[in-house]
Amino acid sequence: MEFEPRNEFEPGTEFQPESEFEQSLRQAMERRPAPPGLKQRLMAKRSRQQGERLASATMMWQRLAAATVLAAAVAGGVAWRNHEQRAAEQARGEEARREVFIALRITSRALNQMNVLLAARGRDGQE
Repeated sequence: MEFEPRNEFEPGTEFQPESEFEQSLRQAMERRPAPPGLKQRLMAKRSRQQGERLASATMMWQRLAAATVLAAAVAGGVAWRNHEQRAAEQARGEEARREVFIALRITSRALNQMNVLLAARGRDGQE
């Protein structure tokens, strides 16, 4: 006796009752008309989502721009403070230099006066 595969879908074969799974699958796969207003609700939802995405992207760019401006302001403030410190330090250095030159001039005058006095005494003592 040979085994021949039986095709249940061939005409003339007996139809077996559907299982519960097959029945629920068939019901789920049946074509039904869309509920009224579904297209409008879907389009409104899509439009709302696009608006939210656009608002989200705009908000991201605004935050990025604000962060960039803030970083530039902080960097500019730090650079300005460093410049001001260097300028103040340079001014203090120039003032110290000026004071040293004044002290050297005073010392030079005092030494010249002392030399003149010593030279005058030396001449007075030699005569």
